[in-house]
Order: sequence, then C-alpha cells, then structure tokens
Amino acid sequence: MSEIQDILTRPSAWISRGGDSSIVISSRVRLARNFYAHKFPGWASEEESAALWSDVSSILAGLSSIGDCVSVQITDIEPVDRLVLSERNLISREHTERGVGAGIVLALDERVAIMVNEEDHLRLQGLRPGLGLIEAWEQIDAIDSEIEKAKKYAYDMRLGYLTSCPSNVGTGMRPSVMLHLPGLALLNEMKPVVNALGKLGLAVRGLGGEGSEAMGHMYQVSHQITLGNSETDMVSKLEKIVAKIVGDEENARKRLMQKKPEVVHDHVGRALGILSNAHILASKEALDHLSGLRLGVDLGLIRDIQSETIDDLVLRTRPAHLQKEAGRLLKTRERDIERAKLVRRLIGSPSENNSPDQRI
Repeated sequence: MSEIQDILTRPSAWISRGGDSSIVISSRVRLARNFYAHKFPGWASEEESAALWSDVSSILAGLSSIGDCVSVQITDIEPVDRLVLSERNLISREHTERGVGAGIVLALDERVAIMVNEEDHLRLQGLRPGLGLIEAWEQIDAIDSEIEKAKKYAYDMRLGYLTSCPSNVGTGMRPSVMLHLPGLALLNEMKPVVNALGKLGLAVRGLGGEGSEAMGHMYQVSHQITLGNSETDMVSKLEKIVAKIVGDEENARKRLMQKKPEVVHDHVGRALGILSNAHILASKEALDHLSGLRLGVDLGLIRDIQSETIDDLVLRTRPAHLQKEAGRLLKTRERDIERAKLVRRLIGSPSENNSPDQRI
C-alpha cells in the first residue's frame, strides 16, 4: 500500500507535457479481456471473483512487460484514494465502487494500469503523456501476449475477443487521446468537429471519459467500434485524425489572434484575474479558467507561470485530490475554499507578480 500512497501524493505522470504539441495532453490504449470458463464479472459470485483476482494478480505481478508494479484490491483502498485513482483516469468511476475480487495492478511509473473484475475480467490500459499511442499499444500488446500464454482468453474465431459489452467485441481495443481545444471552442467550431468525428466512428467525451462533460476545453477522442478493425489500423487511423485536429486547433488559435485578439486577451485576462483573486472556486470553474491560463501560456501571453504548474493544478483542484491533500473529507463549500487557496498559492496574486496587464 505504501507504493500506492507514493503514486497518489506525487504529480501524475500521464498529464505531464509530452511530445512537440501542447494541444495533445495524453494518450491511452485500452484492451478488454475475459477468461475462458469463467463467469463474466457481472454474473460471478464474490467467491469466484476473489479466486480470479488471486489467480490473475499473481500472473500480472510476474510479467516482465509491466515492470515494477503494485497489486491491490479495491476494498483495501481508502474511498478517497479510489476517487483519486479515478480522477487520474487509472481506474473507472464504476470500479471505485466494486467489491470483493475487484482490484488494480498499477505500474509504478503509471504507464500501465490494469483493472481486474471491472466490467470485464481485465481492462488493460497503456497511458502516455502527449501523443504516444504507438508506444502505449506496443507495451499493452506485449502484456496481452504474455497473459494469453499463461491463461486462456474467451475468444470466438468469428467474432474475436468476447466482452461484457457488445460494442467491445472483436479486438476489445479502445485507443483514445485527450486534447486541449480552446481555439476551436472559442470560435464555436467544436460542434462540426464532433459531428465529423462521429461520422468517422469516433466518440468525443470529456476529461472523465464516458458520460462526462468537456470541462476546461479538454476532449477525449476515441474509437467507438472494435469489431472488424485491426489494432494497428485503429491506432494509425486515430493518430492521423489527431494530427488533423491539432492542425485545426493551431489554425483556430492563429485566426483568433489575427481577427479577434481582444477576445483572446479578455479570455486569458479574465482567467488570470479570477484564479489570482478568487476565494471560492468550484471544480468546473477552476478547470475552465485553467484552460484559459494554459492557452495564454501556449500563446506566449503569460510569461511568469509555468505550464507544469497548470498541469499540476488540473488534477490537484479535483475534489478527491483536494481531500487527499487536506487529509480529511471536505464538504462542497470547504472544497471550493481550499481549491481557491491552492490556486492562489501556486499562481500568485497580481500584487505578488505585478498587475494582470503586465503579466499578459
């Protein structure tokens, strides 16, 4: 458990700046797998789930392709720590509420997170900062191959890998990329982008994945259909589409600065002013204004705030992270007050770092 605590109390590896583009926040490749002759999690008893966890966790802990890792059952993790793992996208929100037999095998570098007995027996996740789909896929593919040598998967020669949800049948793979797209959002061009991606078989979700809204102009783009597609084709297709979206966002930012510079300066200035002075900050408000601050840094409008500070705040201002840092449960208003204190401390007020006009 000490390894889990070490991970939870340090900056998240997946949201760090990576690659050449500040627009691509992170990449993830997820595989859904189930084992032959075992009931799927939704139909298994506690005893069956516990037996599967004991068997599978020992297999996973010995895989060379994962490296140093920690294995822990969900029921052995404190409730707030489960939510911290969820806010870091290492486990799903649903997994935080699982019971006996559910667990996580987590690489100490956070590049691999495996949920056991979530919706499927295994949810293998490879995570990378920036655009790293190929690297994430290659590691997850190696892990998947090692597991299949040790324990037989539920597989159909015609359909492919069998999963609890029909939409995952086939490869069981869902590659996804998290993008920061304030330029397209400020120009009201996100709706046609989302519609176009839908026609290509891609889903667009928010920071928390399925069912979440796009706070802070962060969007998760992922494949919807796994049947009839090869893994390499899915990764290649998504990388090409992401490159196109990045180009569109860069173009949107240039157009904003050329045609509507006052809109950009106002957006960034309001974000800086509120974050520097607010004494009460709700979670969504904080993320939205941190997006404006990130845009200001990327465009060179803000010179004395580091992008790493903003990346850090994106997670540290989330509800569970705030409570983890405070060492106690906080009511909603208490969280909003602590959130504002944290932001003011890391960003600084105008009186400490010159006026807003001098900072942008």
